[in-house]
Amino acid sequence: MDFDNYIINIGRNAKAASRIMVTVSTTMKNNALLHMAESLIDNKETIIKANNKDMESGKKNNLSTAMLDRLMINQERIEKMAEGLRNVSTLPDPIGEGVKRWKRPNDLDISMVRVPLGVIGMIYESRPNVTVDAAALCIKAGNSIILRGGSEAINTNMALAKVIIKATTTVGLPYGCIQLIEMVDRELVNKLVKLNDYVDVIIPRGGKGLKKAIIANATVPVIETGSGICHIYVDSDADLKMAEEIIVNAKTQRPGVCNAVETVLVHKDIAREFLPKLSKRLCGLGVEIRICEKGLEIIEDSKVAVEEDWATEYLDLILSIKVVSTIEDAIDHIFKYGTKHSEAIITNNYTNSQKFLREVDASCVYVNASTRFTDGAEFGFGAEIGISNQKLHARGPMGLEQLTTTKYLIYGDGQVRK
Repeated sequence: MDFDNYIINIGRNAKAASRIMVTVSTTMKNNALLHMAESLIDNKETIIKANNKDMESGKKNNLSTAMLDRLMINQERIEKMAEGLRNVSTLPDPIGEGVKRWKRPNDLDISMVRVPLGVIGMIYESRPNVTVDAAALCIKAGNSIILRGGSEAINTNMALAKVIIKATTTVGLPYGCIQLIEMVDRELVNKLVKLNDYVDVIIPRGGKGLKKAIIANATVPVIETGSGICHIYVDSDADLKMAEEIIVNAKTQRPGVCNAVETVLVHKDIAREFLPKLSKRLCGLGVEIRICEKGLEIIEDSKVAVEEDWATEYLDLILSIKVVSTIEDAIDHIFKYGTKHSEAIITNNYTNSQKFLREVDASCVYVNASTRFTDGAEFGFGAEIGISNQKLHARGPMGLEQLTTTKYLIYGDGQVRK
């Protein structure tokens, strides 16, 4: 196989399609999204059958329970994908939106409007729903997308891509606006991230190793979606029942996702009252607790936490706990070990809540709510293409607006610069 020609042809198709996507009407884009949703439901048995192959391979390859959960597709998840497509179709089209407009003293009329990014290369692992979510957002924002999922989900991704590509071309969208790299050789990833002539931006979504490799090798600009070492700080003025419910939700509702909590920080003044109840609840749900030495004096049958635990995104039913003396200690710990994803404080103290909101550096900072809400759909974006931890262009859940850039339109009447 000639990898160079294979990936260049995909790039050319995407670039050609992107020129047409700029001109596609909102009505046509919405029709495509609705037809994609309908086609997913109509082809659910074929998709689930393909997913069963991937699940069997995953079990043989000893994928973790969390990874298998990410990989699994059933009727309920297909219906949620379809619902996400319908939701995106109802959102305002960002393309052509006027951001601002002003007039200069020389009568130049300048406006800033939203335009598509162009061609997006999406590289992701495990979660086949990303195939649909990413394609939906890119279509609505007028982009072309090149999808490259992980080898563990290749059969599912091929089945999903076949369905949504047929749906989009049926309603008149250009061939090449959605493409899937169907070969799992990693060399194709290295070539995609250097395809500057055809790709405008790369968005990686997956484990730390994947993102590190892409950032190190890419010559195409990268929007980094980050790992989630998320913290919940239980303040001395917290409602302890609320704190317990939030932590249980953030750890156990779906432990294999990036917005699940990995470390809980507990103020020393409420540790003896709170930790035994929290530990009993979590252990009953199968959570392994790794706790600092101070905490070990309270929960003696737990495993002691080591330095590596504070810097680990478990993506599993494991939780590290640290007793801290002050809110400043909690913020310092988050500054050292956090990944700028999602952080939360549980407190009834307004001053402390505002201090936490102001001083914690993360894309999403919560007061008295679960970190599990860091999600494009939960934020009202319809879906998301990823959660950006970086500070340039896009930060937090990336919806339609984050998949656009801006262009200046300048109207003159013969002005020349003196």
